[in-house]
Amino acid sequence: MELVLIAVVALLASALTLFSGFGLGTLLLPVFALFFPVPVAVAATAVVHLANNLFKVRLLARLANWPVVVRFGAPAAVSAIAGAALLTLFDQLPAIANYSIGGAQFAITPVKAVIGLLIIGFSLFELSSAADRLVFPARWMPVGGLLSGFFGGLSGNQGALRSAFLIKAGMDKNAFVATSAVCAAIVDVVRLSVYGAGFLGTGFVWSGELALPVIVGSLFAFLGAWTGRKMLTKVTLRGVRLTVAVMMLIIGAGLVAGLV
Repeated sequence: MELVLIAVVALLASALTLFSGFGLGTLLLPVFALFFPVPVAVAATAVVHLANNLFKVRLLARLANWPVVVRFGAPAAVSAIAGAALLTLFDQLPAIANYSIGGAQFAITPVKAVIGLLIIGFSLFELSSAADRLVFPARWMPVGGLLSGFFGGLSGNQGALRSAFLIKAGMDKNAFVATSAVCAAIVDVVRLSVYGAGFLGTGFVWSGELALPVIVGSLFAFLGAWTGRKMLTKVTLRGVRLTVAVMMLIIGAGLVAGLV
């Protein structure tokens, strides 16, 4: 069941994100968080996200706007370090509270609370009409890179901010998708490096139990990206986004409450 759920979400999310801006990481993180500790879920999602973005870069690299990549991606890489380091710090803090329900023990931890609140925040953003209206002038692109990179490093939720800042860069649809993929891949490489250093410090060992879901997620994300590339036309995904946002609200609340 775990692998089936990860495969389906990776396939659909990867295809949709090519032309919706709704991020693969935003959708896949809650699924991984159902089966693994939150920091591990964030890192596992980042591996799938990076693999998927590298695949999209391979498909569309020639269409990327490289001056925009420099203006947006360089600040994003710097702030991703701070966001990823903050995640590892939260993971080392003690539980805020412990409680039991029907004999089952639950803990509210800082890392779950932070990631859960971020998931709730981005879900509420998707539920609001602001998600379709929010755009920033091109001159704010470096600021957008800093914000997107920081939240990407902290929780992986970077797609919405990245789209809001890149949409006014004067690119056509294909260039927008390609440029977004390159910028996202830069953030993924940086944050995975920081996560790796943090996990090594805690004695974390990469296991087959985690490797298989990551491989399955990556392969189905590739398939979704390839399928989405064939369907790169203007579509309306408001209903899909609202449905997913409601589901993410539930999972985010479960994380904050220590139930997930």
